[in-house]
Amino acid sequence: MPLIKSISGIRGTIGGEPGSNFTPLDVVQFSAAYAYLLKEKTNDNDITVVIGRDARPSGPMVQQLVTATLNGCGINVIDLGLSTTPTVEMAVVKEKANGGIILTASHNPVQWNALKLLNEKGEFISGDEGKKLLELIEENKFDFNEVDSIGSTIQNDSTLDYHYNTILELPLVDKGLIEKQNFKVVVDGVNSSGGIAVPEMLRKLGVKNIVELNCKPDGKFSHNP
Repeated sequence: MPLIKSISGIRGTIGGEPGSNFTPLDVVQFSAAYAYLLKEKTNDNDITVVIGRDARPSGPMVQQLVTATLNGCGINVIDLGLSTTPTVEMAVVKEKANGGIILTASHNPVQWNALKLLNEKGEFISGDEGKKLLELIEENKFDFNEVDSIGSTIQNDSTLDYHYNTILELPLVDKGLIEKQNFKVVVDGVNSSGGIAVPEMLRKLGVKNIVELNCKPDGKFSHNP
């Protein structure tokens, strides 16, 4: 399957030739171009990017490539580990970060992975920014830092809890009313990060009867997402 480059990111199947599939070189190039884009947008040398991933088997490899590349470009990384798309988006705003990268191919099969790029508002980058990024890649225009100014990485495994609590604090959410309904909810986590987040969110909303299917986040998808 050919590599798909768009204004919102890059996706494709793991392995093969660079430029034709989702290879380590393509991951590095896109991450470095994104770092260059962020540097152009701000005069601040202290730039931070939030990253999170789903449970695909290729996720740890891609995450390490993205993190190392961003650090090499002088970008600090907040690593959420296994996370959901909206959690990463919320974390960008919470941490006052300059951007975010979500490592997920969404509903594509397990062979796929992707980088989805966010701005400082936790929204997908604009069409103009996406076009600029593609131009940077075509021109091989990257900027790596010297040893005394490489970025750092910190782990943050508390953001899912922040996501849950933010939902519970919404005025329209009535936990007591939900609990009274005695709902029975079946959750198919497709062996990814939703298998962690969704059942826990339901429990916090007062749902006691939860049937969990394929909720072990080992990346061995029981079926296509």
